[in-house]
Amino acid sequence: MHDLAEIYLRVRRETFLWVDPGRFGLEDFAAHTNGERLFVCEDEHGKIAGFAAIWEPDDFIHMLYILPAFQGRGAGKALLSGLPDWPARRYRLKCLIKNTRAMAFYRAIGFETIGDGTSPEGDYKEMLLGGRPSR
Repeated sequence: MHDLAEIYLRVRRETFLWVDPGRFGLEDFAAHTNGERLFVCEDEHGKIAGFAAIWEPDDFIHMLYILPAFQGRGAGKALLSGLPDWPARRYRLKCLIKNTRAMAFYRAIGFETIGDGTSPEGDYKEMLLGGRPSR
């Protein structure tokens, strides 16, 4: 778990440049993933490329963090494709608007915006795989 905490800290500090990096700490990982199911992606040599944390009761992708060296190389797609019932299950997530690379990634794989919100790290879009659910 320590490796995942380090990835979480590093990627947040390197990606969320608009947030004071002192607000992020190694201890955040344990608190922020409490009760969530974790999925890990490794390269062919066993090096951890990234992870996803899912809150299963709501099919909510709480986190998807990929080390910079592995971004754009399929690690994010590999993690998502390993989720239960992917892509049939209607997973949701929130993505910070300022995280333009992640926003483009999620849109490219089929997530659509279904709402807006604000968090301590900034404004976000709530997204749903496959768009709005039928009523």
